[in-house]
Amino acid sequence: MKVIKKSKELQTLIEREKKKGKIIGLVPTMGYLHSGHISLIKRAKKDCGIVVVSIYVNPTQFGPGEDYQRYPRDLERDKKLAKEAGTDILFVPSDEEIYPDSFHTYIQVEELSGRLCGVSRPIHFRGVATIVAKLFNIVKPTKAYFGWKDAQQLIILKKMVKDLNMDVEVVGLPTVREKDGLAISSRNKYLSKQERKIAPILYQALVKAKKMVNSGENNSARVLQQAKDLIKKKKGVKIDYLKAINLIDLKDAKKIKKNTLIAIAAWIGKTRLIDNVII
Repeated sequence: MKVIKKSKELQTLIEREKKKGKIIGLVPTMGYLHSGHISLIKRAKKDCGIVVVSIYVNPTQFGPGEDYQRYPRDLERDKKLAKEAGTDILFVPSDEEIYPDSFHTYIQVEELSGRLCGVSRPIHFRGVATIVAKLFNIVKPTKAYFGWKDAQQLIILKKMVKDLNMDVEVVGLPTVREKDGLAISSRNKYLSKQERKIAPILYQALVKAKKMVNSGENNSARVLQQAKDLIKKKKGVKIDYLKAINLIDLKDAKKIKKNTLIAIAAWIGKTRLIDNVII
């Protein structure tokens, strides 16, 4: 596994591999790798001749007062995990490499970025779209891999690729979960022992909602209320949003049918977690 810090060096290496006919797969991450990231890397390894994993905690997707400074970082651990998973190239750029002093260009996917998480995190998806677009331009991958846990992010990136005619396939893979159902996330590290015991209630509420739909209930208000009532039985959980939305445009769905996303964001203590299920 090669560790590269400079964009030009990476581009030169990728160009050489492409001339050999290699298919390039990209897994963008903010590091502190977990089994969700590993599943993406392994799938990329299966599909592609060269797997590039990027590790960069992107400052432009964090708003004031968010957890940019304390976001978990452990590069040596990440190097080991990335190598074991089959990574060929680990790209670890500096802030100066990605956002030099002269940087003034950002990408905003309108409408989609202002819904769900975009309400409480208004600049988040502008930062996400910008960094991913830069990575696509640097790596020029054939395929790029993301998890469905971050469903809104995945939908926004697919839209960006379509609208800007980017020559890359965005691949979404299923959410990886702990045994008790909690969606695996780097932010789970923030949870205290007591908060960790509470956290699976988010997935339990989503499962309850999905069971109601599978049993024939399609009124989103009734389904969501039952899910909220379940969460309210646990102290220490504050719901940011719990919505049923259309997977295409992220608009509220009054009736739940195929390709409806039931998504939740909630605070457990000082930690904001997100999760979803697809009908």
